[in-house]
Parts: sequence; structure tokens; C-alpha cells
Amino acid sequence: MRQRLPDTLPIRAEGLVKRFGDVTALDGLDLEVRHGEVHGFLGPNGAGKSTTIRAILGHLRLDRGRAQVFGLDPWTDAVTLHGRLAYVPGDVALWPSLTGGECIDLLGSLQGSQDRDRRDELVDRFRLDPTRRTRTYSKGNRQKVALVAALATDAELLVLDEPTAGLDPLMESVFQQCIREAVAEGRPVLLSSHILGEVEALCARVPILRDGRAVRTGTLAELAQDAGTTVTVITPEPMPGLAEVDGVEVLESTPGADGVRTVARVGGASLAGAVSVIGGAAPTHLVVEPPSLDELFLQHYSQAAEGVRR
Repeated sequence: MRQRLPDTLPIRAEGLVKRFGDVTALDGLDLEVRHGEVHGFLGPNGAGKSTTIRAILGHLRLDRGRAQVFGLDPWTDAVTLHGRLAYVPGDVALWPSLTGGECIDLLGSLQGSQDRDRRDELVDRFRLDPTRRTRTYSKGNRQKVALVAALATDAELLVLDEPTAGLDPLMESVFQQCIREAVAEGRPVLLSSHILGEVEALCARVPILRDGRAVRTGTLAELAQDAGTTVTVITPEPMPGLAEVDGVEVLESTPGADGVRTVARVGGASLAGAVSVIGGAAPTHLVVEPPSLDELFLQHYSQAAEGVRR
């Protein structure tokens, strides 16, 4: 594997602006991908994810701002950079008259660092028949070809744009394990995905995009702290003191045969105070549910939309 440059960020983007006529695809986007991490990339269609990836790959010229990959300009140094990264798009088009194996080898030769043993191992792990012509492949099998070709290289950076589209849950699990192995080797990954469970399972940090801007970036723990934890508790008597804790919102308080069922949303900084009140109320049942990534996404995205309306 090629020697990496640990002091140079794999991806740094500052103030990216890209317009297509009257449409602003990127509007001052900042992005930073570090070594040895999977950096998630979340946003609805039209948020600017694919445009950002095209800029990182050197496929388009920015109107303003600066993107760097390993300290190099993707637009002027695209040939050099494509020898150091591997890219998997969400909709793979292959040469229909070639077999899957031939396509893997061709893609690997273009990147320049394919490991034959790793290639064969990945073909087995993804349960791909490399002897079939790609015109007979399903979408999932075409994605497998691109994934095997990318993961079999010694690429220093993996750029993955909806890479598991068409894969079944078993192959999704194989993909996640392969990505964890790549990260354990120190390779950074930029992962754009609509599968929130995939992002939640793999990503160290996640920017949430809206209208070409990152409205919030942080670790999942940081995003969760903003959103709050849902606490469901049953106590013999009502807990008026819980609503008085700063940062606690009581959503429901309902008496029943087994006691009073209280549901509350608790901010991260308020958790200790809420637990103290709950503990003093002799709870007979307690469930603590941190927010899922889809809840975090919807909350931050809605907050950004509300800010725009104001």
C-alpha cells in the first residue's frame, strides 16, 4: 500500500459555490474528512451531495471556494488524485459485452493498484459470479462489481455515493464489514447514503446538508445531545418535579392500572437532573431511548427550514 501523508487532510473544502444557471447547487459548503474515519453525507435529493462529490473528483469547476484532496486541487490535479482514490457511484454503468471479472480488472487497471488476492476474496464475499456478461447483471450485481473493483485497490481514499443501492441486507452487512476493515487500515471514507442505518452503523461524523450548505456537522453523539433522549417511566405517583427540570419536556403523563406513565424528552445537559427526579419517584419501569439518526436528521433539517422561513 502506498505511503500516506498523515499531516494532510484527505478532503478539505471551504466555501464551495456552484451554480447551474439560476440554480445554486452549492452555497458556501464547508467539508472536512479526516484520516481513519467514515464521514457521512446526509441530505435529501437536491441538497448538493452529488455536486460536492463531483467537485472532489475534479469532474466540475467550482464558481467559488476551494476544494483540496490530499492538499491537491481536484480540477488541476485530477489524474494524480484518481491514482490515489477509488470512487463508487450509486448507478453503475458497465461494458455490457464484458464479464463482471473483466470489468473489475479493467477498473482496477485504471486506478492502478489492484491486489489480485484481495480481488478474488471480495468476489467470494460479495457472492458475485465474475464469469457472466454484465448485460445479464441486476443493479445489485453491477454495484458489486464497482465495490469489488474499488475495495481491491490500495486507494488512500474511498469516495462512495449511494454505494449499496440494489444490495440485499446480507450484502449490505458484507459491505459494512469491508468498510470497517478499510478504516482499520487508516483509509478515510466519504459515504453518501440514503440508508440512515448504514450511516449510523459506520460514520464517525455526519454533516446534514440543505440547499447546498451544511446546516449541522458533528458526531452522532453531538447530534443526539442537541435532539435529546426520550425517557418513558412508570411511577406510583405523578412526578411534577420532572417538568420543572430545565431542558426537560414532558410529552405525556397518563395514569393507569400499573401507575402513572410519563414520557419526556430530555436534553443531554439535563439528563443527570432528570434521572435524579425519576430515581426519587420509585420507578417500576424505565426505558431510555436515544434518538435514531432519522429523527436527528429530520429535527436538524426542520430547524434549518424554520430558520430559512424566518
